[in-house]
Amino acid sequence: MNIHEYQGKEILKQYCVRVPEGKVAFSVDEAVEAAKSLGTGVTVVKAQIHAGGRGKAGGVKVAKNLDEVRSYAEELLGKVLVTHQTGPEGKEVKRLWIEEGCDIKKEYYVGLVVDRSTNRVVMMASEEGGTEIEEVAAKTPEKIFKEVIDPAVGLMPFQARKLAFAINIPKELVNKAVKFMMGLYQAFVSKDCSIAEINPLVVTGDGEVMALDAKLNFDSNALFRHPEVQELRDLDEEDPKEIEASKYDLSYIALDGNIGCMVNGAGLAMATMDIIKHYGGEPANFLDVGGGATTEKVTEAFKIILDDDNVKGILVNIFGGIMKCDVIANGVVEAAKQVGIDRPLVVRLEGTNVELGKKILNESGLNIVAAESMADAAEKIVSLVK
Repeated sequence: MNIHEYQGKEILKQYCVRVPEGKVAFSVDEAVEAAKSLGTGVTVVKAQIHAGGRGKAGGVKVAKNLDEVRSYAEELLGKVLVTHQTGPEGKEVKRLWIEEGCDIKKEYYVGLVVDRSTNRVVMMASEEGGTEIEEVAAKTPEKIFKEVIDPAVGLMPFQARKLAFAINIPKELVNKAVKFMMGLYQAFVSKDCSIAEINPLVVTGDGEVMALDAKLNFDSNALFRHPEVQELRDLDEEDPKEIEASKYDLSYIALDGNIGCMVNGAGLAMATMDIIKHYGGEPANFLDVGGGATTEKVTEAFKIILDDDNVKGILVNIFGGIMKCDVIANGVVEAAKQVGIDRPLVVRLEGTNVELGKKILNESGLNIVAAESMADAAEKIVSLVK
């Protein structure tokens, strides 16, 4: 789950991580009032969307007076901001963060991620702040320094100090940088984050170390422990179909193609999308109904797929292990009757009770095209859609 920059900064403040003061605004008048209450000579007007690269896309403006704040707020609110992370469709700006300006002396990067290769949290730091870390990794990987953190003891002060020296934090500010990193780690662990990224981390003219931007992502599987984080969810930033899918414990991600996919198991879902592309088709979604798919879940999955106007055909690919093929077949038939599927439907079943499942489909009286293998299923749905 993602949250906005200003929400991330509010969380970081709880862990003594220094951030500039600011206020959220949902209208032009609120933006002007927020700037007035901050009372600083320079005010930064920041578009709040769930995507990086806002500065390059024109979503961050520096205002020198209230008239400029009003002008920038009018420009940004309602604007569709297109960044390298939003895709060409972009995201509409519905809220702004009005923040005090600060005297930036140098920009750095610091972030925490879960490294799957070591099964450890890793803190990364670089003196190349302000640019995408992916770009730094591609062009100058030697400028990224890492510390692997032992979960039994957490981030140790000597590790934070080592990173601070490695990225050339001014010696007189190293202790403040260490405190910053320790606080960031505590926030990461306490809130069950999957990513905590500060880009840029800045040192200022008055000798402060602070987060000028903040990106926090959270492990969705741990949100039951954090109702205060769940309250920060902005549904306007999410695909309505993905929101609906989450209500039924379906793993759904919308894509740009025209072949809807319903599969059980994430690995099989990925392989299904690959084989559709191999035969010249384009998947319209990733949809994993999970190992315990009920008739209700399958029905809702069909509804979500069909709600996408781009979908011209559907491929159901089920391997019955924990999930029996006859149960899935009954779900498909019941769902097809309820929803009224008006597009080509190809079903491939394999595994436990597969013959019974095929019999249920064949005797349903519905226009369902059976497939014997993944390749056969992909070839058939691509052909039918074309």
